[in-house]
Amino acid sequence: MYAYIKGTLEEIIEDNIVVEAGNIGYNVKVSTTTTDLLPGLGSEVKIYTYTLVREDTFSLYGFLTRDDLEIFKKLITVNGIGPKGGLAILSVMNADALRFAIMAGDAKAIAKAPGVGNKTAERVILDLRDKISLEDTLRGLEEPVVAGDTLSGDAGTDHVMKKEAIEALVALGYSASDAAGAVKKVEVTEDTTVESILKMALKYMF
Repeated sequence: MYAYIKGTLEEIIEDNIVVEAGNIGYNVKVSTTTTDLLPGLGSEVKIYTYTLVREDTFSLYGFLTRDDLEIFKKLITVNGIGPKGGLAILSVMNADALRFAIMAGDAKAIAKAPGVGNKTAERVILDLRDKISLEDTLRGLEEPVVAGDTLSGDAGTDHVMKKEAIEALVALGYSASDAAGAVKKVEVTEDTTVESILKMALKYMF
């Protein structure tokens, strides 16, 4: 129903915030990760929202990025993971870390979320592994300049090189999670090549 709400941050109460927009105060449920990143009260915020409508409830769930919103939508398609469980998982790891965990089959990392046991975490991995691609995981590696839907300029080149480096590490037998995490730490300069990214990433693997 609502794509996002842009307004003044009026209250932060545990896992709930109030955003005033158009003289209306919206109650929005958020993860603790989101509350930790919010600006101070009275600041303007833009919250991407998911609307849950049931016979006995009308609730808004909010996120600071579309990326977090999209991974939340995927999470709540998993049997046993409702909106509350989705927020719990995103309270112990961000969207990138969750994708890494899913690709690596790291159920223990997901099970750290309150109320999410090992069996439920394994179900998340089983159900979402085919819905999470290496390209999805690479979203967090850069915040490139965008022209339409196409990466442009140096940012696009950096993105491609990092993607190739991760694929090479995976081909060498490293997990996608470890490979993406190591490559993300590499600083790209004008002289950087795929080979140099690989060399630096390998140092972070140990």
